[in-house]
Amino acid sequence: MRVDVGIGLPNTTPDTDGAALAEWARRAEAGPFGTLGVLDRLAYPGIEPFAALSAAAVLTTRIRLATMIAIGPLRGAGLLAKQVDSVQALSGGRLTLGLAVGAREDDYAAAEREWPGRGERLSAQLADLRARDDGPELLVGGASGPAFARMARYADGYAHGGGPPRAFASAADRARAAWHDLGRPGAPRLWGQGYFALGDPDRGAAYLRDYYAFTGPFAERIAAALLTTRRAVRDFVRGYTEAGCDTLVLLPTVPDPSEVDRLAEVLG
Repeated sequence: MRVDVGIGLPNTTPDTDGAALAEWARRAEAGPFGTLGVLDRLAYPGIEPFAALSAAAVLTTRIRLATMIAIGPLRGAGLLAKQVDSVQALSGGRLTLGLAVGAREDDYAAAEREWPGRGERLSAQLADLRARDDGPELLVGGASGPAFARMARYADGYAHGGGPPRAFASAADRARAAWHDLGRPGAPRLWGQGYFALGDPDRGAAYLRDYYAFTGPFAERIAAALLTTRRAVRDFVRGYTEAGCDTLVLLPTVPDPSEVDRLAEVLG
C-alpha cells in the first residue's frame, strides 16, 4: 500500500496574501501531490477556507481540493451548501469536504452561532449533503464517540486531526469499528495530517504555538512534533502508510511557496 500524499495551502499562516496563495497552488499542481487542503478558523487571522479553495480551483486542473477540516456548524445549512457548490463548480467536482464541530468556543462566538447543539447541527448538515446526487466526497473529523458514529452514518471516510502514526492507528481502528458496527460494506477512507517547515523551522514552530495557544501547554507538544527534516518527513509518511492511511495531507506553517518545492523534493 502507498499513501497518497497531499499538501496544505497556507491559508491560516501569518502574512499569506493572494499572490503567495496563487503561487503555492500552481506549484502544488505541478508537484507530486494528490490533494491540496485547507484549515478552518474564524476567530484567527487567515483566509476563509472555501475562498482559498475557490482561488486554487481556477488555478489548477488536476489536484484534489479538500477541507481538513471545515467547521460545519459555524455556517447555516444554506451558506455551507452554497460554498460547497461554488468550489465544486469552479473545480469541476474535485472537492473532498471534511467537516467537524471544531474545538474553539471563540469561533462560535465570532460567528454568532450557539456552542450547545453543534453536534446535532453538523449531523443535519451531513444528512442534507449526503442526500444530494452530485455532492462531494464527505469526511468527518473528531475524536469523540459521537464523531465516529456520525462519520459511519453519513460520510465516506474519517479525517484524523494529527499526531504521531500510533495516534492515527488508534483512531483508524475506532473509525473502522464504527463503520462495521453500522453494517456498512467495505471500509472508510482514512485521512491523516501533519505539519511541516523545511525552510524556517523556528517560524513554523512559533506559528503552531500561537495557533494552538488555546490548548495550553499542549501547544508546545504540537510545535515539538513539527516535521523539519527530510528524515522526519519520510519517517512520518512511512508510519502513516503502515498504519493504513489512504491520504496524508502535510500542512504548511510558513507561507513561502518554496516550501512546496522542498517538500516535493523530499517526497521524490
